Amino acid sequence: MAQDAENKNYKVIAENRRARFDFAIESDLECGIVLTGSEVKSLRTGQSNIAESYATVEDGELWLINGHIAALNQAGVFGHEERRKRKLLVSRRELARLWQAIGREGMTLVPLVMYFNHRGLVKLKIGVAKGKKTADKRETSAKRDWNRQKQRLLKQNG
Repeated sequence: MAQDAENKNYKVIAENRRARFDFAIESDLECGIVLTGSEVKSLRTGQSNIAESYATVEDGELWLINGHIAALNQAGVFGHEERRKRKLLVSRRELARLWQAIGREGMTLVPLVMYFNHRGLVKLKIGVAKGKKTADKRETSAKRDWNRQKQRLLKQNG
């Protein structure tokens, strides 16, 4: 009962499903995001996309670049720009760790999922990732296919 009441506001807004295929995720981190009112209302209707976005550290702050949140018709002149830079909220210690991580060769910050947490606040989970080579992608695909086939066989032969 307590857990149901705690998670009643939890809702996934946007998920970057391609990220786990294109990148090897080493670690992930939950961070807040600075939004305007019309952006939050648009997110409540589920009109966003983080598939082509990435996070970067600029001037000692963490930013989400190229994240799309659809414009809200009812906002009128008080609306927002759909693909603006959005500030991400993390502690200084986490920011320093992320800065060191992306300083290494081939590492990047990839948004994994955007969601409303149990308190109704918008959160973004970002992953410290390294790009996969084509052979690694084929191997991931082959493993996934084998696991599906294995499950089918187990289901049939029971």
